[in-house]
Amino acid sequence: MVGRLRRGSVMKSMAEEIWAQTRGNVAMVFALALPIVVGGAGFGVETTYWYYRSLELQAAADAAAHAGAMERRSGSSNAQVAEIAVLAATDNGFDPAIGSSEVNTPPTSGPSAGGDGVEVILKTTADRFFTRMFMNGEVDLTARAVATYRTASNACVLALDPSESRAADFAGNTQVTLVGCSVMANSRASNAVNLQGSARLSVNCLISGGGATIGTGATLTECRAPILNAPSVADPYADIPQPNAQGGCLTASGSSLAPGRYCSGMRLSGAVTLQPGVYFISGGDFRINANADVRGSGVTFVLLGNSGANFNGNSTINLSAPTTGPQAGILFFGDRHGGGASVLNGTAASRLTGAVYLPRQALSYLGNFSGQQGCVRVVARTVTWSGSTELSADCSDYGIPAVPVMQVVQLTE
Repeated sequence: MVGRLRRGSVMKSMAEEIWAQTRGNVAMVFALALPIVVGGAGFGVETTYWYYRSLELQAAADAAAHAGAMERRSGSSNAQVAEIAVLAATDNGFDPAIGSSEVNTPPTSGPSAGGDGVEVILKTTADRFFTRMFMNGEVDLTARAVATYRTASNACVLALDPSESRAADFAGNTQVTLVGCSVMANSRASNAVNLQGSARLSVNCLISGGGATIGTGATLTECRAPILNAPSVADPYADIPQPNAQGGCLTASGSSLAPGRYCSGMRLSGAVTLQPGVYFISGGDFRINANADVRGSGVTFVLLGNSGANFNGNSTINLSAPTTGPQAGILFFGDRHGGGASVLNGTAASRLTGAVYLPRQALSYLGNFSGQQGCVRVVARTVTWSGSTELSADCSDYGIPAVPVMQVVQLTE
């Protein structure tokens, strides 16, 4: 019995000694592993923080690219696009004081390189906390976004005035059909686009910077209703340089006229052929009198100052713009610093093929004008249409520039 007690005491003592040694080993192992455990936990927390900062930076880049593309779509310069893009990034948490930004218009890399879009690259840094025990320096973060814009609709008729009532006005017994294109008015007036009386208009879309009054006279083939309060459209031909008049003054007399400067206006009667080239008209209007028959191919008329065009309704007119060269597709070019008004009247046989570009003039279409295959573009300060005609969207064969008025902006990269 005594032996058993002694053996039990010895075993207990040995167990206590082993337990004491084990506790020491566990404490040592725990002490050695603690930095790794703490470092791992810290690294996990920090990577989550860096990921969150990356998401913030990407959101700022996305906002900046979208804002920049919206600005570019409206016709702003690259410098203005970059300013707006950086401002949008700053509003969405990007700090330009500790980061850098790069705005490329058009994008310089990726699938959208060289296209209609804006690329934004934002760079910044994130702090280290626990990992500073193992690594020096801050963490570099980069975000890139690309927003592109594509044309959803082109216009055959665009009124540029920002505030005029009835800036795009269809009145009387007009019957106008626009195939594959739209009517756009930049004006913020409540009746910027107006159809009145028995006027009838068939068109893809009616787009207004303000409101529209159309009654039952409009047939919209693409849009369910007029698009109201739309963003203004920049002058689509603003990048085309205004031609400069050269040479001495010519007199508009005879049955065949050459291009050049007509310093006392042009008044045409009878049968007149206009040779190809640019006609500069100042000091009076470009008038075509009753019963005249005026023809010219590859011609551009530059209306200087307040000179306008005034065509009699009993005249027959067949004029077409050049299809190549600096004035390709431009039939009438109004002085960007001028004013005045133009009235175009003609018979059903009359043809004006090309862009009628009068950015500072009030333009009235009173006759039954159209162009070859319906190819006419009308861009003026205001447009009143009371004649009847059919216009077409696709005029690329005639060198006539398109007029994009409804563009969709979207993030693509």
